Amino acid sequence: MNLSFFIAYRYFKSKKKRNFITVLSRISMVGVAVGTAALVIVLSVFNGLEDLVKSLYASFDAEIKIEAAKGKSFLAEPNWLKEIESVEGVEVLTEVIEDNALFRYRDYQHLARIKGVSDNYLQQGRFEKGYIWGQLDFGSETRPMAILGRGVAFFLSVDLDNPVDLLQVYYPKAPRSAGTIDPNQLYSRASLKPGAFFSVEKEFDDNYILAPIWFVSDLLNYGQKRTALEVKVREGENIQQVKTRLKTLLGNDFTVKDTDEQHAEILRTIKIEKLFVFLTLSFILAVASFNIFFSLSMLAIEKKKDTAVMVAMGARQSLIRKIYLKQGAVIALTGAAIGLVVGFFTCWAQDQFGIVSLGIASSIVESYPVKMIWTDFLWTTLAVIAITFLASFRPAWIASKVRPTEI
Repeated sequence: MNLSFFIAYRYFKSKKKRNFITVLSRISMVGVAVGTAALVIVLSVFNGLEDLVKSLYASFDAEIKIEAAKGKSFLAEPNWLKEIESVEGVEVLTEVIEDNALFRYRDYQHLARIKGVSDNYLQQGRFEKGYIWGQLDFGSETRPMAILGRGVAFFLSVDLDNPVDLLQVYYPKAPRSAGTIDPNQLYSRASLKPGAFFSVEKEFDDNYILAPIWFVSDLLNYGQKRTALEVKVREGENIQQVKTRLKTLLGNDFTVKDTDEQHAEILRTIKIEKLFVFLTLSFILAVASFNIFFSLSMLAIEKKKDTAVMVAMGARQSLIRKIYLKQGAVIALTGAAIGLVVGFFTCWAQDQFGIVSLGIASSIVESYPVKMIWTDFLWTTLAVIAITFLASFRPAWIASKVRPTEI
């Protein structure tokens, strides 16, 4: 066994004296353990929240979304769409027309986004992570049906069991038709039967109504123009590789985004919050490590005679420094090991049994989601090592300056 580590470990395990220094060392160890466990648990919760957000958005958004790089819409000719469908890895291609519209049901009105989708929209596995009320169906040409977000349905007080009242949709016409004195000529109007409600995430629930693409195309007078194309990737294919193939085919006139890129802002926000939480808890861990600094400082004073004897026997300053640095390392790493184990089992228990509830009755998940990533354990351990070294360096340096002639 290394000599410096042997002496440091003996100091840590010594049972001959249970004085204040020993108590302070144990308190330091407990402080490091609590700080380490808190880091692991909080970082795992952020990972779980990030995965939850991704899964909720993925229930509504496409795996790959194609939009015009400039402008609001683009012409989608049948032959061009077939070229995209023939790209290796593309399983389902859904045409989309999306815009704002005014909705009216009985005496209630609400401004929301109408999203017209082709018939294969539901083949992309939508709403797997959400709740559905009613029947997911877009009806027929003689009786088009809409799928409403639960929030929109609440604002409009929509009743799915009412076979009489229909959902009225109003969309303003082009400015050139504004010269008429008839108000009815200023907007297009059409009717839909509410068929189902969906609940995925509040942003979508409160703002979206889905309808057949031919219905929205007629209402908005879009013809063959589309605002987006949504792609479902064939099972077993790599999404990034399919995205690269689509970019090569479409060129610079179109943007091709995966699910994460479609919501880059909110995911970036979660990552930034996670970073600041890590820095904040690391700072708290550094404050807790002050106990290591004080315990080592007092240990250096208590063991001054022992240090002088070792120096007289030929011990170098580097050996004395290593003894106290490793003493601090033993305290901190023991606490860190305990903290990592406690954090791991706490996260495991939360994941398996949902001990801590979100407390939100309308939430898709009942308890806080957690996801453990090995890099979080690695960075936590590295943070503990760095903080321990900084806390132990000064007492070790002071102890190494002891001279036998001073004792």
